[in-house]
Amino acid sequence: MRKNLALLYRPKSLDDFLGQEHLLAPGAPLRKLIEREALQHSFFYGPPGTGKTTLARLVAEILDRPFYELNATTLKVDELRSIFKRYAQALRKPLVFIDEVHRLSRTQQEVLLPFMERYDALIVGASTENPYFSLTAAMRSRSLLFEFKPLQPHHLERMLEKVAQKEGIIVDEAAAAYLIDSSGGDMRAMLNLLEAAAATAEEVSVETLRQLRPAALHDGANSGDTHYNLASAFIKSMRGSDIDAALYWMARLIVGGEPPEFIARRMVIFASEDIGNANPNALGIAVDTMTAVSRIGYPEARIILSQCCVYLTSSPKSNAAYTAVNRAVKAVEKGELQPVPRHLRSPDHPGYLYPHDFGGWVEQPYLQKPLKFYESKRVGYEKRLDEWIEKIRTGSSKPPSR
Repeated sequence: MRKNLALLYRPKSLDDFLGQEHLLAPGAPLRKLIEREALQHSFFYGPPGTGKTTLARLVAEILDRPFYELNATTLKVDELRSIFKRYAQALRKPLVFIDEVHRLSRTQQEVLLPFMERYDALIVGASTENPYFSLTAAMRSRSLLFEFKPLQPHHLERMLEKVAQKEGIIVDEAAAAYLIDSSGGDMRAMLNLLEAAAATAEEVSVETLRQLRPAALHDGANSGDTHYNLASAFIKSMRGSDIDAALYWMARLIVGGEPPEFIARRMVIFASEDIGNANPNALGIAVDTMTAVSRIGYPEARIILSQCCVYLTSSPKSNAAYTAVNRAVKAVEKGELQPVPRHLRSPDHPGYLYPHDFGGWVEQPYLQKPLKFYESKRVGYEKRLDEWIEKIRTGSSKPPSR
C-alpha cells in the first residue's frame, strides 16, 4: 500500500520548511506577515515541488482558518460563491487556495474581485508561471506576489536522509546522488521516485532509479558537470561561433536528460543577449524553436534544436542591446529619475510635435537632460539600423519657429 511520502513528510511548521529562505527565514518579510497574522491576498509562483501548496496549508493552520483547495482548471464560479456565502457571517474567514492560478479566466478573476476587496476570504494562489502576466491589474493591485525558487541539492539531501532513516530505506551514495540530481529541485518528485524504487527492491540502486526515471526533470539544480557547467559551455561555444563545439555541448545536455524546453529557452535568451540586432531574425527563430520542441519532444526535438543551434552560432554577434538596457537600469537604480517633459505627458498636449506630421521625425526633447546608453557595434543588421536612424534624423524637419 502506498504511503505517499511527499504528503507524509510535509513540514508541520515554518521552522521545518526547507528552502525559500528569502521568504521564510526568521525575520524574512513573508514569515513576518504570517506570524503577525497580517498576510494579504498572495500568489506564490515558481517551479513544481518547491512548497507552494504546502505553505498555503501551513498558513491556514497557523492562522486557524478553514482551508479550501481548488484548481483553476476545474473551478466553477458557483463553487466560489457558495464558499463565500457559507462564511458571510463568520468571524474567522476561510483561506481559499487556488492552484494553477495562471489559468483563471477573466470572468473568474472579476468574480473574485469584490470578495477580495471585502476580505470575505483570504485568497492564496499558486502557479508554475509568473502570474504577473496572467492576472489582471485589478487582481495584482489587491495582492502580493512571492517567487519560489528551485530547492538546492542540500535541501533535497536533508529530506532524503530524514525519510530514508525513518522509513528504513537503504539508499547507497550513488543512488542518493541520482535521486537528488535528477529531481531538478523538485522535492515531491524526489520523494515519489524514492517511494517507487523502495517498493520494488529492498535496497534502492541507481539501476532501479534509471529504469523508473531515465531522464532528469525540468531545468533545476543538477550537479555541476551535468547541468550548469554544460549549459555554460554550450552558450560560450555559440558566442564564440564554434558550431561543432556548440553541438557537442548541446548533445551532452540532451543525453544527460535535459528537457528540450530548457535548451530552447537558453537559446532564446542567447539570441537577444548575444546576437541582438546584428541579426534580428535570430530571436524569432529561437522562439519558434521553443514553441516547436514543447509540442514535439524527444527524440525528434533534437533535430529542431540542432537547426537553431547552427543558425545562432553562425550569426553575427552583438551585445549592444543587452549592454544598453543594463546601463539604463543601472542609471535609474542609482537615482537618475527625470520628470516626464510636459509635452510628452498626454498625446494631445499642445506642445507635442507629432512626428508623422513632419515626415517621420522632428527635433524635440524626450528627456529633460540627454542620456547615452546605446552604442551600436555596427555588426550585421545593426549597421543597417544605424543608417536608418541617421537618414530619419537628417532627412526630416526642425521644429517650427514659435
